[in-house]
Amino acid sequence: MKKFIETIKNIWSIEDLRNRILTTLLLVLIYRVGSYIALPGIDANALTNFEKNSNQGILGLVNMFAGGSFSRASIFALGIMPYISASIAIQLLTIAVPQFQKMQKEGESGRKKINQFTRYLTVIVTGFQASAYVAYLRNQSGGAIIAEYGTFFFWLSTTVLLTAGTLFVMWLGEKITDKGIGNGTSIIIMMGILARLPQALVAEFSSKVAGEAGGPILFLIEIAIFILITVGLILLVQGTRKIPVNYAKRIVGNKQYGGVRQFIPLKVNAAGVMPIIFAQAIMFIPATAIGFATSSESASGFIRIFSDHTNGWYNVIYAVLVIVFTYFYTALIFNPTQMADEMKRNNGFIPGIKPGKATADYIGAVMDRITLPGAFFLAMVGILPGVAAAFKINSNFATFFGGTSLLIMVGVILDTLQQIESQLLMRHYDGLMSTGRIKGRTAPANA
Repeated sequence: MKKFIETIKNIWSIEDLRNRILTTLLLVLIYRVGSYIALPGIDANALTNFEKNSNQGILGLVNMFAGGSFSRASIFALGIMPYISASIAIQLLTIAVPQFQKMQKEGESGRKKINQFTRYLTVIVTGFQASAYVAYLRNQSGGAIIAEYGTFFFWLSTTVLLTAGTLFVMWLGEKITDKGIGNGTSIIIMMGILARLPQALVAEFSSKVAGEAGGPILFLIEIAIFILITVGLILLVQGTRKIPVNYAKRIVGNKQYGGVRQFIPLKVNAAGVMPIIFAQAIMFIPATAIGFATSSESASGFIRIFSDHTNGWYNVIYAVLVIVFTYFYTALIFNPTQMADEMKRNNGFIPGIKPGKATADYIGAVMDRITLPGAFFLAMVGILPGVAAAFKINSNFATFFGGTSLLIMVGVILDTLQQIESQLLMRHYDGLMSTGRIKGRTAPANA
């Protein structure tokens, strides 16, 4: 406890770090206040059924990322997700399109061009999603839309406001990255998810106290299991395999360069949360098909499996998809050939491995081996909310037992703590932990 209080004093005594933390808290507060401001033409008191329908299926995932703004028909209803979608699309283009690859290699000027394309694409994506959101509001909100608003005027004003809201949230994220403690987009998503945790805990505790099975003792057991899962996720996020790299000595003038051993840290879970998001998107497609059927009985039993995340076959198929997408996304973002070429240019080599293709094959083989346990653990994390719901845990609290919610929370919190610790160490203070450095989801290439 004494160490913790001393660390807080050190953080507060650094003016720049203190200002960054306060700026981050202020911008997050603005985002959370905006998430409760309803769209013009919406009667917020008549959104009960709309909120219930918006917490199911793929819309529940969107609502989670938006911090509940989607179900409240807020001006931030689409949240930061259009920007995330545009960023992923541009990231894929930088891998597949030579023109974008060239821009990526142009340094700061290329990065600004790519960011500009991302913003333009965000506006387009948000426009399409805002129009779809208006149509969904008309079909599901019942009497929540005020009759005095004309059809065209409501569509136009809502589309413009939702687009402006997403761009404003994107701006908040960029300001948190520049003026705050970094990772602005991730912090906004994490705060939206975290805001739902107290309500979920209260709902679960109330259901256990009011029910006849278990009572408070069962609730405490659930909290203990939740903590163990969180610890396991921390190990997954921080897990690395270090490959030793030696650099040949070079004499430049009177100085010697190289001649030291460094390490390439390969992440056990290099794909992060993306495999779970991709798998969820695929699993929601058959479930959506049920909505086009005349009745639930007319949909085949195979399709109905995908609408029940507590079903055994659902979890098996979901786990397989997570494993497949883990390998797919890792192969997409991880380029052992490029790493081998950079090592060769810098006179680096892995002991016992020839430079060039042999080094690339070795790094690729190591990555494949460590990705396998990471993929299986990630699949377990993905199906845990369904398993928790099958054991009669409240659906709101069950989403925090794994899956996207918990993985994002753990990853972003570790990244944020790493940023704060770096600021402390840079000013010759002790880090946040006496047992070693905090490692986030990313690490320097030669750390």
